Amino acid sequence: MSNQELFSNNPLQGVKLEQVVEELVEQYGWELLHAYLQLNCFKNNPDVKSAVKFLRKTQWAQEKVDNFYLYRLKNLPKPDDVQYELPPRDRVIPADHKPGEPCELSFSDAKRIMEKKASKQRARDRKQRSNSSNPWGN
Repeated sequence: MSNQELFSNNPLQGVKLEQVVEELVEQYGWELLHAYLQLNCFKNNPDVKSAVKFLRKTQWAQEKVDNFYLYRLKNLPKPDDVQYELPPRDRVIPADHKPGEPCELSFSDAKRIMEKKASKQRARDRKQRSNSSNPWGN
C-alpha cells in the first residue's frame, strides 16, 4: 500500500494550517475556540494571520488545533493508542472513518472539560509529589 493510499482519508492531507484556522473560526468563532483550546492567539486581538504565525512556531499548539479540527469539526472517531502518539498530520485514518457533521459546542461544555482536565492534573501532581521516601507529598 502506498503512502498516498495510506493518507488519502486524512482530512488534514493537503490542507494548509491557514485553512484549518479559517474553517474553525467560521464554524465556532474566536471566543469558543479560546474556551476549548485555551490559546491566547484566539483571545488577544485574534486574526487568522497572527494565529497561523503562532501555530507554525509552536508545534504543541498546532497539534492541539489539528486534533480539534479532526475530532470536533470533522467529528472523526478518536484514534487508537498507536495512532494517537503520531502528530495529527501523520495519522492514518481507516477508510471506513469518514468525516461527519461538526460537533455542537458550548461554553458550559468547555468549562466542564477544563475543570475535568484541571482535576486530573492536580491528581497527577499529587501522585508525582508522593513517593516511597515521602508518602505525604510534602
